[in-house]
Amino acid sequence: MSTTTTDAVQIVTLTEKAATEIKNLFQSQGMTDAALRVFVSGGGCSGLQYGMAISQETEEGDTELTQHDVKIIIDQISQQYLEGSTIDFIEDEMGGGFKIDNPNAVHSCGCGSSFSTDEEGGGCDSCGCH
Repeated sequence: MSTTTTDAVQIVTLTEKAATEIKNLFQSQGMTDAALRVFVSGGGCSGLQYGMAISQETEEGDTELTQHDVKIIIDQISQQYLEGSTIDFIEDEMGGGFKIDNPNAVHSCGCGSSFSTDEEGGGCDSCGCH
């Protein structure tokens, strides 16, 4: 298995608030050695959508980072779409949730769950949230 483990590679930045929420989630699930897998997949009303999952394994080509004592895993394909992004945890009247601020997203859905880049094109036609 070929993985890169380094703090020098800053594909994404995890805020302290997001890290605290992630650590609390891991603890509530009894997963002390878990990692946050962050990925991009096709779909969503703007063409691409974000995904996050609890992971305990790395795969071929994954990059592994550690920030604020949280291990982050990003697959090779998602890296190009997530480079320079910040993951934060936002709380408002509706509750709380993770928010990804992505400088590569040129079009973004009003609901914040999908985006497109210059290369992907896309728009927010199907969900009606624009």
